[in-house]
Amino acid sequence: MNIGIICYASVGGSGIVATELGKALAKRGHQVHVISTETPFRLGEFQAGLSFHQVLTPTYPLFREPQYLLSLSNKVVQVAREFSLDVIHAHYAIPHATAGFLSRAVVGAHGRKAPKVVTTLHGTDITLVGSDPSYSEIVAFSIEQSDRVTAVSNSLRASTYEQLGVKREIEVIPNFLDCGIHRRQDVGDLRTRFVGGDRDARIVIHISNFRPVKRIDAVMAVFDRIRKKVPAHLLLVGDGPELGTAYRMARQLGIAPLVHSLGAQEEVVPLLSIADLFLLPSAQESFGLAALEAMACEVPVVASRVGGIPEVIEHGISGFLHAPEAVDEMAESGVRLLSDPKLHRAVASRACARVRNEFGAETIVPMYEKCYESVVA
Repeated sequence: MNIGIICYASVGGSGIVATELGKALAKRGHQVHVISTETPFRLGEFQAGLSFHQVLTPTYPLFREPQYLLSLSNKVVQVAREFSLDVIHAHYAIPHATAGFLSRAVVGAHGRKAPKVVTTLHGTDITLVGSDPSYSEIVAFSIEQSDRVTAVSNSLRASTYEQLGVKREIEVIPNFLDCGIHRRQDVGDLRTRFVGGDRDARIVIHISNFRPVKRIDAVMAVFDRIRKKVPAHLLLVGDGPELGTAYRMARQLGIAPLVHSLGAQEEVVPLLSIADLFLLPSAQESFGLAALEAMACEVPVVASRVGGIPEVIEHGISGFLHAPEAVDEMAESGVRLLSDPKLHRAVASRACARVRNEFGAETIVPMYEKCYESVVA
């Protein structure tokens, strides 16, 4: 099939999943056209069957704000006509589902066969932005008008029904990983760059876009409790508005020498391959893709019991889940894992097996193919 994928280029779960899906579909013989404002994070090197189309949004004095929705829709129409798209797959409802709706209408209005629109809901496009009264009517309408709608978790599907009043069927297709890439690797002496000669020190890691929902203050508080009982260093991977909170708390808690901020990294597998524990004390997660990446690299996860995370992590089996405010309990679970090698090995092994059995690309990508085939047929 000829498939157009609309996504955000910035660091975040929706863009990463969309990009990885495009790469996986191209490997399976489809022609995939990724449409975004700039080359998406993790798109990587050239791959046969995969191309990128940039959306340019001009500014005019008449418009107080750039007209991104219009320029995006226009680009999708151009790509749909030129490459005879069968499907437009919009990742993240705002404004991509609306762009898909407009593009389909424009192509169809000129007597051509219009592509079908599949919309995938990822999380904050519903739970935060989409439910805002400034957007909710258009978001709900665009979802209803899509030919097929998917969500990355049962939790997100329920939130969409509850918050937007959407009536149509929503299929759950979870996020996935290429487990041939996302696996623990031998990365030489990388670990010593952070712990130096302290062979007993453990490495705790947090990867995110550092938005308020990620609760960076809780990450720092949990780590501070852990390091008082187990020698440890903290790796902060990513960038965003709350990174300054991490710096400030590290100074206040007197742990700045133990905290290493690495910025946004396209390749996280080497860092996960030296990590011993992943912290994700978020206020809300519709799925928790970063946790899935950690699990695939045999890094036990301690996370909040919110949203779709319990659909990914089985408490006490493939990780540990606690209430978001239960900072002491999160720290206790972290200390247990870092102090008990047998427990650590067991949880890490079960976590990795769960990803490979339930969330591997070879399991999930065919679900999207089946979704496309059903709407095209």
